[in-house]
Amino acid sequence: MAERTFRVPPELAGARLDVALVELFEGSLSRTRLKELIEDGGVRVDGTPTARASQPLEAGQEIELRDVPRSRERAGGPVGGELVLVYEDEHLAVIDKPAGQLSHPTTIVRGGTVSELAAARFGALPSPQGEDRPGIVHRLDADTSGLLVIVKSAAAAEPLVAAFRARTVEKRYLALVHGEPRFDSDWINAPLGRSGRHADRVCVMPAGEGRPAETFYRVCERFGRFALLECRPTTGRTHQIRVHLASIELPLVGDRLYTGRSRVPLPAGAPAIERHLLHAAGLCFTHPVTGEGLVFESVPPADFQEWLAYLRAARG
Repeated sequence: MAERTFRVPPELAGARLDVALVELFEGSLSRTRLKELIEDGGVRVDGTPTARASQPLEAGQEIELRDVPRSRERAGGPVGGELVLVYEDEHLAVIDKPAGQLSHPTTIVRGGTVSELAAARFGALPSPQGEDRPGIVHRLDADTSGLLVIVKSAAAAEPLVAAFRARTVEKRYLALVHGEPRFDSDWINAPLGRSGRHADRVCVMPAGEGRPAETFYRVCERFGRFALLECRPTTGRTHQIRVHLASIELPLVGDRLYTGRSRVPLPAGAPAIERHLLHAAGLCFTHPVTGEGLVFESVPPADFQEWLAYLRAARG
């Protein structure tokens, strides 16, 4: 990235530094990369280095960005965190993952991820998705909260992976979105593939290209310019629900990567938002060893509930 300099326009006065940078770059750099630049001293405001992403800006301030190589690893979850167990036996465990936690480590993220905490708690685990991902059979985006399965035994590993591939695991998500859904329920059937412009993004592909992807949704509540949806994906593509909903102009509240064709401002007085409001609320599958039917439910966390309370109060 070449060094860049911006002046804060009047319409971004009062915005957080990280939010303003996303707007100024119009998606050409991911929010994650911009956050890294701030943390590593690559951003100056009026000539002064700042490491505070939440710093409010004033119109006319000068922002300088310069590329700074990542010089250290960063944690993939709460430091000293523990898994929130919903279910456990000798073959598998089901956890309630908080928002902000990665499912497994990467080249620059290590410590606090689900797979690392699982290995520390349960000991040696099978790694059907790769040696760097012990216990992982499926994933949630870092900022998506909710139910996640961890495999503990070799006897359960391959059957669980096969169940996810065969789409016999029923997954239910709650999504808070911008917009007014045209239908009370509908199927989104649109193939997905990696964006040719942005390596960290997925996009809807033309017919005959990409990988098949299907998401069913129904409206749980309407709040005028917002809605609470229940989503049931039958495939498990990367960012599937986020991309599918944005493609029909129902982007997730808090999603800064997939915003639809027009950015929707949040109402004045709305609760603070640090992530997209998507929660894995339900899982239903057959135990891979015992054959028992398992059903799990999870209530959305506090930030999600705060938004629902705000919208219900505003609706009256």
